Parts: sequence; structure tokens; C-alpha cells
Amino acid sequence: MLRVHFTAQDLARTSLAGGADPLWETVLSLHSLRLRRPEPALAAWRGHALRHGPGPLRTLFELVPAYGYFPDFLTPSASRYGVEPGLEAVMSTPRQRLRTELTRLSGHRALPGWARGIGEGEPAALRRLARSLRTYHHLALAPAWSRIAQRVGADREVRRHALAESGAQAMLGTFGPLMRWRAPVLEVDYPVERELRLQGRGLVLVPSYFSCGHPLALVDDALPPVLVYPAREPDGQAEGPRPRWYGGEALREVPALFGGRGVARSAAGVRSGG
Repeated sequence: MLRVHFTAQDLARTSLAGGADPLWETVLSLHSLRLRRPEPALAAWRGHALRHGPGPLRTLFELVPAYGYFPDFLTPSASRYGVEPGLEAVMSTPRQRLRTELTRLSGHRALPGWARGIGEGEPAALRRLARSLRTYHHLALAPAWSRIAQRVGADREVRRHALAESGAQAMLGTFGPLMRWRAPVLEVDYPVERELRLQGRGLVLVPSYFSCGHPLALVDDALPPVLVYPAREPDGQAEGPRPRWYGGEALREVPALFGGRGVARSAAGVRSGG
């Protein structure tokens, strides 16, 4: 369980993201892609992947495992303003932070040699990473961004109404059953025991189309606190992305593109440093 500790100042500074976050959706969609969930947002993937090849995915799959830890620098707060501001923030990540987060990732899995360039903050390596994120986003998510935004917007409206009418505590009470408000603590279903003390910084809540399973927080507590959670369907059912068979063909070619390497393990992995 994750316990998020609020003060009165934190409640006053708690807010909702303005809409779907393009880099959070990009990263979390990589989980769904390997789980072979036939998401509507990937309905255009098959044709694009066959035409353009698996280059971006070869890079991104190394940095975003099918489950467990992935680096915080892939989902910067600047991404709320759009893909390009987010990518600029990725490329501007301080070298020490790049090295620290990739070292943490290497403790969970072996990294390819080219990842060292990212860890050293080499401009060319960071540009290649940004290009992979941009290409994958535009090929796989942009064609259905309106659908992603619609789901996220519908969820956001429910929370925004509660916040406007009755305040932050009322809004925090709308997230059951994955999150439970027991003032002054928000209890979040999480695969590890963790305490997050906001210390007056507030919390940004980010509804996500591709988030499935438990909500996600940044691993580094020193970063501005963010909690990403599954955007529920407009009918009020709290759930992750709903399978749609008309998008299923979009996913069938992915294992073939990687020599038959497919991953069917849970994407609801642990975002922790341990």
C-alpha cells in the first residue's frame, strides 16, 4: 500500500492535470502493447509498424520493461504542456539524475551498451531517445488521441466537479476502490509498502487511459508529487482500458517484429527502487 500524507497546505495545492499527459500515455501504452491488449488507441499500429519497422520500440522496450521500474525522467512534468515540451524536458534532464535512474533500472535488468550514452547525458543519445518517443507517439497514439482525451476528460470532469463544489477532500473521496481517503492520508492500492509525504507541495492527480491495475507515483520523492490513476469509463465504472476486438489486429504483429519475443506478464509492476 502507498500512503500519501497530506497537510492543510497540501490539500490547498492539490490539483487535477488539465488533460491526458502525452508522455505518461506513451510510456504506459508500451505495457499494453506487450500485454497484447487490443486497445482502441492502437488500432492504427499494425500498418504503421509494418511500414516503418520496430526501431522506436527496440529503444523504448529496453527502458520501459513490461512490468516494474522505469525511469522517472521519461515522464517529466513539462509533458502536461504537450509532446514537444515533454521531450525538451527529457533531453534537459541533469546528468546525475540520468545516471542515477539508469543505474536503478540496471539493477532490475541488463541494459544495452547504447544506454550508457543516455546515462552520461550525451546530446546525441538523448536526441535519439526523444526521436524514438516522438515517432512511437505519433504512429501509435496520435491517430486515436481524441479517444484517449475523451476518456480522460470524462473522468476529469467527475473529479473537477467534486473539487469545485466541495473541496479537495471531497474529490479525494471519489477515487474508490483503488484509493481511499482517510484524512489526512490517501491510501492507494500498491504492490509495495511506501509512505509519500507531500510536505506542503500538494499533489497532481493525472487520469490516464493506458494506466491499468494500481495507480503510479514517481519513484523519486524529491520530484514534484504526481499520482497517475486509471481513468474510468464515462458510465462510472472504474477500470482500465477496455478491450476492443477491432483493435486486436494492431497488436498481433508485435512479437514477430522482435523475433517472436512477446511478453505476457502483468504491467502492474512495482514502481520502486528496491
